Parts: sequence; structure tokens; C-alpha cells
Amino acid sequence: MTTATMPVLKHEAYDVVIVGGGPAGLAAALGAREGGAERILVVDREPEAGGILWQCIHAGFGLHHFKEELTGPEYATRFLRMVEEAGIEIATNSYVLDIAPDRTVTIMSGEGGLREVPAKAVVLAMGARERTRGAIRTAGTRPAGVFTAGLAQKFTNMLGYLPGKRVVILGSGDIGLIMARRLTLEGAEVLGVFEIMPYANGLNRNIVQCLHDFDIPLHLSTTVAEIHGRERVEAVTVAPVDENLRPILDKGWRIECDTLLLAIGLIPENELSQRLNLRLDPVTGGPVVNSAMETSVDGIFACGNVVHIHDLVDFVTQEALLAGRCAGEFARGQRRPKDNIKLVPGRNVRYTVPHSISSEREHTIYMRVREPMERCVLRLGEVYQKRLRYVVPGEMVTLKVKPEFLENFHGDSLLVEVVERGDA
Repeated sequence: MTTATMPVLKHEAYDVVIVGGGPAGLAAALGAREGGAERILVVDREPEAGGILWQCIHAGFGLHHFKEELTGPEYATRFLRMVEEAGIEIATNSYVLDIAPDRTVTIMSGEGGLREVPAKAVVLAMGARERTRGAIRTAGTRPAGVFTAGLAQKFTNMLGYLPGKRVVILGSGDIGLIMARRLTLEGAEVLGVFEIMPYANGLNRNIVQCLHDFDIPLHLSTTVAEIHGRERVEAVTVAPVDENLRPILDKGWRIECDTLLLAIGLIPENELSQRLNLRLDPVTGGPVVNSAMETSVDGIFACGNVVHIHDLVDFVTQEALLAGRCAGEFARGQRRPKDNIKLVPGRNVRYTVPHSISSEREHTIYMRVREPMERCVLRLGEVYQKRLRYVVPGEMVTLKVKPEFLENFHGDSLLVEVVERGDA
């Protein structure tokens, strides 16, 4: 399914403008329609909406939302059809240059030129970008053959190019794990995945299905210390790291290879958020949001990887539907009561989203832990606790909070922590 460029917008002003046409933006558009918005515009810079899903040809999407297993393109196609059936406008090949405090959105496209579009509410759904070699300052030369895992995925799945034949992967993020399997299936030799932390950063199912099933070794507490080669990567030096994550070079070894893939994390695309002077969470790098996914600026909502990095697109969808629905209600003049409880990350919790909740409504809280833990308890202050078999940093932890949990709570903040069962 394709979405054509729309050089001439249908309306002079919109109820809700959504920045980004990936899985978060498409779900937010449907949520805005549920919230009562009539004039909805999705703006996407790519020739076709759907975002990263188009290059994710593997299965594993939709298990939560659609209750069946889909590939990325299948997941995107379903949402594009629903958006089309809902009569929602999508402007592709278009860029949002600025958003004014009064929610006037400046849009530029090659065919439509420059337009200022007033909106009653705006949803930020710009997604995230990959960390590059510059983010970790790997020593060595600058030859061809160093790719981010996502770029290698695009080359392989969409353009038909094999990035290399002897591949080393730095980082155990999900895209890197999936590319280890993909490149192996295409005939490349994946020599190993090297992770600087003492634990993997991808989903357990990807570690099993992409590494164990293909006998690809995973080296923890190990990093690429140097890249060798002039025109093309010829080898890398890998080395274990000490407790400060510094390479122990005298214990390192050389691996002959022609390609290095980097799967070292994602960064929320928050240039627009910064221009809006939104309050940002220093841990996630994304906006601070309340239980309606509204940012620190009235009428500006955010969802998906622009807020925090997700491991499942189904969670992105759930979060974006809420953001869009609340944006639609805001555009109609309906405002939810302000949150009255702040969530405070405690032991073994890096962050929570949202950052605050209301004692009067049901909420889903998303969080990530700092380190792996088995046989543990997730505690919400003294009002609720839930036993967990294990937690790992690479997998999102979710908690559904119901109003009855908070009936006897009269404070203004709740500590969220994951502790061993003996400490609970």
C-alpha cells in the first residue's frame, strides 16, 4: 500500500497534527479519531508512511495488539488501511520545520512549498535514530564496512545488497541480534556478537532464536577496542572490559573481518522537543509526560520511541493510541483532571513512563530496570506489589495500575522499585 504526496492540504487548519508516520504516528491518528477529532493530519518525511516497519521483514509483530504473529510490513499495512478507512490525511515527503507555542506547525514539502498550519493539538511521534561509531569513539581507522545495524537491515531487506561476508556485531540490541540471523541466512559468516555490559540488551527470544539457534557466539563484558583497515575493514581488535567498562587491551584478540555492525542503542529524535523547550527526562532523553501522554507544554503530546525506547511495536501502539485519543479530546476542549501522584524511580528502576498518574483512572506504567534480577518483586510504594520471575534491562516491564490500588493512598508521590523477594 502506498500513500501519495499531498502538495495541497485539504484544510487550512487541523484539530490534530501528528509529526511522524511510523507505527506511533499511525496509531496516534486512529486514537485521535477515537477521541473525537475530525480534521487529522499525519506528516511524514518518507515517501511512504509506515516507518521502520517496512524493512523489518521478520515475524514477531502484533502478538499483543492483533493476537497473531505478523511481519513488519504486514503490521504497517493493517494500520495504513485503518487510517485510510478512517479518512485521515497523510502528507508524505513532507518535513515539520517548527512548532510554535500556539501549536502552529510549519510544514515544508518539495511540491507544496512552505505552509503554516494551525492545530488545536499536536502529537510528537518522530521515533528514534541509531547511535553511531562517534557516540562510543572507537579507536582505529575510518574504512568502509562499518554500518549501524538498521542501515545494514535496510541494505539487505529493501535494497538487496549484502553488507559483507565476514561480520562482527558490536552490541546486543534487538536489531543487531536479528541481523545476525538475517545475514547468516543470506550466506554471510557472523563471527560473534560482542556486548560491553555483563548482560545482553535484547529480548530473550531474540537471543535464543537469532544466536543460539544459529550457533553464533555472544561475548558479554567484551567490546571492539579498535578497527583496522584502510579502504575496507580488514579486522577488529576485541577485548574484555574491566569494572569501569574500559578495554583490557593485553587480553584482547584480533578478528579478521570485512564488516562491523553497530547495535549500540537508539536515541529519541527530539530536536523539535528541544525547540519547544519541553521538559526532558535525562534518563530516556525524551519528553516528560503525564498519564495522558501530554508533555510540559499544553496541547503537545508525545508517544513511541520519541518518549522512550520500546522493545515491542505493540507497546508503541498501545501508548500511541492513548496519546492520540487524549489529543483528540484536548482538541474538542475536553481536559482530563490533572495527575495527583508523581512516580519516582527507586531501587533497580531506571525510569517510568508516564511520569505521573491520577488516582481516579486505570493506567499502564512502562519501566526499565537497571540490572538483571531473578525471583523479585515490583513494588508501587506500599500500596501494591507484584511478583516477577525475572527482569532484565533489555525487556520492558509493564504494570497495570487500577484505581482500587490507590483507594487508601493520600500522598503525592509513589516510589517504584524492583527488589529481591527477601527485601519485599
